[in-house]
Amino acid sequence: MDVNKNMEGKEQLEVARERVIDAIAQNINLYGVTDSIGRLYGMLLFQEKPMTLDEMKEELGMSKTSMSTSVRTLLELKMVDKVWKKGVRKDLYKAEDDWYQTFIDFFTIKWRAGVSMNVYAMEKSLAELNKMINDETISDEIKEEAKKDIEKLEYALEYYSWLNRFVDSLESQEIFNFIPKKDNK
Repeated sequence: MDVNKNMEGKEQLEVARERVIDAIAQNINLYGVTDSIGRLYGMLLFQEKPMTLDEMKEELGMSKTSMSTSVRTLLELKMVDKVWKKGVRKDLYKAEDDWYQTFIDFFTIKWRAGVSMNVYAMEKSLAELNKMINDETISDEIKEEAKKDIEKLEYALEYYSWLNRFVDSLESQEIFNFIPKKDNK
């Protein structure tokens, strides 16, 4: 009878875990990655010990190349850590279990790159637009349009300055002074 209870409990445990893994896989696109990478992350989340690529491949039925690419993506996003274990020659991986830090790392990596690219383009365009305003060969009508564009770009740069301060507050974890990790209601 204990064997049946144990098997039934194991099945319930697997159903509960699979539900979470499926949800992670369906929503991982927020991180810009595929659902198979989400399944890998979800599976690693429930592991008690780090896994090798071969173990992950066997568990998920993915090719070793696909598994290697998926793990590399998760490493770049800082959602998975490579760990060392005495006596084990193969690389071992485990899911980053601090979801707050995972979000901070992902968000800051993506937003710093996006902000930098947009600010560069806007500053370059602002310089060109300001030259146009002082160029006597350009009509007043075009200059007025350029002035409106300058206002829009200056407003956008104010936003990106704010966004950089927000990202700074994530990296410094100052954000948790305003929005604590645990709601103590």
